[in-house]
Amino acid sequence: MKICVYGAASSLIDNHYIEAGIELGKELAKRGHGLVFGGGSHGMMGALAEGAFEEKGYILGIIPEFFKEAGAEVSFKNCTEYIYTDTMRERKRELEENSNGFIITPGGIGTLDEFFEILTLKQLGRHNKPIAIYNIDGFFDELDAMMDKSIEKEFITHDCKELYSVFDNKEEMLEYLETVSYTHLRAHE
Repeated sequence: MKICVYGAASSLIDNHYIEAGIELGKELAKRGHGLVFGGGSHGMMGALAEGAFEEKGYILGIIPEFFKEAGAEVSFKNCTEYIYTDTMRERKRELEENSNGFIITPGGIGTLDEFFEILTLKQLGRHNKPIAIYNIDGFFDELDAMMDKSIEKEFITHDCKELYSVFDNKEEMLEYLETVSYTHLRAHE
C-alpha cells in the first residue's frame, strides 16, 4: 500500500526526530509499503525518504513547481517518481489521491494544516482511509488534549476521535494502518 506521511520540512528540528523519521521510512519499505510525501529533503520529510531509500522502497515525492523556482525547499533527489503541482492545494489533493492511508509525524503549520484537512475530508465522507498520528516523545499530547476539550465543550462530536488513532509505537501504528486499510480496500472491491 502507499502511505502518505506528513511532517516537518525544517532542518532545525532535534536529531531525535530525524532518527525516528529514518526508522519509520525504513520500516515502511521493509513492510513493502510505498512512501508518499511532500518531496522535501530536510526535516522529517527528508528523514523518511532517506530511510525508505536505504531499504530500496518506492518513494513518490509531490512538490509544487514554485518550490523549485524560489529555492524554498530542496527536493529529495532519490524519489522513484515525482509529481509537480502548480499550487499547495493541488499538492494536498495529489497526496490524498495517491495514498491508501496517512501518518502525521511532528511538524509545523503545514503538517497541522494537512492533518486537519485530511481529518475534515474523512469526517465529511470524502474518503475512508486510516489516519494515524505518530506521537514521538509526546509531541502531539497537547493536540490530543485540545481535541478532548473541543469534544467536552461540544465544538466537535465524540465520534470525530474515532476517525484517527494516536500511537507512540511505530510497529503498532503500521499494524493498525495495514489492518484498517485492508478492511477498507476489501469493502470497496
